[in-house]
Amino acid sequence: MEFITSFVDAVNGVLWNYVLLFLLCGTGIYYTFRLKFIQVRKFGEGCKRMFGSFSLNGLRADAEGMSSFQALTTAIAAQVGTGNLAGAATAIASGGPGAIFWMWVSAFFGMATIYAEAVLAQKYKVVGEDGQVTGGPIYYIQAAFKGKFGKFLAVFFSVAIICALGFMGNMVQSNSIGASFENAFGISPLFVGIGVAVVAAFVFLGGYGRIASVTEKIVPIMAALYIIGALVVICMNVTHVPEAFRQIFVMAFNPTAIGGGVLGITVQKAMRFGVARGLFSNEAGMGSTPHAHAIAKVDHPDDQGIMAMMGVFIDTFVILTMTALVIMTTGVWNNGETGAALTQTAFNSAFGGFGNIFIAVCMLFFAFSTIVGWYFFGEANVKALFGAKSTKIYAAIVVLFIVVGSTLKVDLVWNMSDMFNGLMVLPNLLGLLALGGTVVAISKDKEKTL
Repeated sequence: MEFITSFVDAVNGVLWNYVLLFLLCGTGIYYTFRLKFIQVRKFGEGCKRMFGSFSLNGLRADAEGMSSFQALTTAIAAQVGTGNLAGAATAIASGGPGAIFWMWVSAFFGMATIYAEAVLAQKYKVVGEDGQVTGGPIYYIQAAFKGKFGKFLAVFFSVAIICALGFMGNMVQSNSIGASFENAFGISPLFVGIGVAVVAAFVFLGGYGRIASVTEKIVPIMAALYIIGALVVICMNVTHVPEAFRQIFVMAFNPTAIGGGVLGITVQKAMRFGVARGLFSNEAGMGSTPHAHAIAKVDHPDDQGIMAMMGVFIDTFVILTMTALVIMTTGVWNNGETGAALTQTAFNSAFGGFGNIFIAVCMLFFAFSTIVGWYFFGEANVKALFGAKSTKIYAAIVVLFIVVGSTLKVDLVWNMSDMFNGLMVLPNLLGLLALGGTVVAISKDKEKTL
């Protein structure tokens, strides 16, 4: 176990302290300028599309895909998970309040990146051997790089995402649910993990018709529930809000100004944990959400690209920021705790013992919806690599990992998830950068019709 921990830490040190820190932000900056700040120009249109198509009981998804709103909620189901509760807390505890600033920065540029991902997923989607529409990076990576190199990158991505999300990522989700329920109700994480696994298996076996039906209902409800609870806590501590924002901005560039020297926090550490947890939270550039956006029934790829941007905005600028402000305004951010326990402590300071219960319930909704979304993303790649008949074996393995993950140490689970996330990001970003001209052409084509 010590060897595994040391190996994972070494890989993450190279990936997140150097390679991805610049590559992720660089890709976002590249698309931001090439698309002329599309996340600003088309933000209003994105809001109109999102609220205009809002539904808790839309059309049933079929072999031709799902509605644009269902695709968005499936993507948000994956995006809004433990990264918004445990992840935000981990970023603040490890990188200081300044990490939140770098989360915002990466999310702003990430909105342009995820636009490109969704557009390319729509452009290169295919009909699988089972007659269902499918798509994702495995297809646009091979369009970007022909021959054996393109196939190698695509297969590498698929294997990485199956491990990162289907296996390791879902272990993180069940781990957080188990820890929250143990803190709130004293229930053994193993029993919680078994319960989550049973319900998840029921959803998995229903195909993406059932997945779409679940996500379009659970996502709006869980988001509203959490936002209301967080706003109550923030309003109770409203006099501390200005200081919270001051700490976030000051400690992003000068951690020692507010106790950072004592905690050993540096600017690089704030950036590292901010970008890493930000990616884990909003998934922009990771290559995961394109699997949902690929099967949206839209008139033009640009339409789903704009919807995809709203997922990053909701995840980071709304829900994650709410979590950060709750932790900061209650003054518990440097009490030595991390993960979901820190978020629960923050809510407890305002709600008393009910805080544990509130976070446990929110964690159940957030993490379970992410498990469903991440299973779906992994399944698309399992189909591409091994055929449709292999999905039942994949589902059984995911269910097993959900149970096992509920009992593991949180630090190792998070670090392993970081490593596989980083590995899957690399081929996806290479594909995105190689197809920059295609994305710009699709965006311009849409604007010509307006």
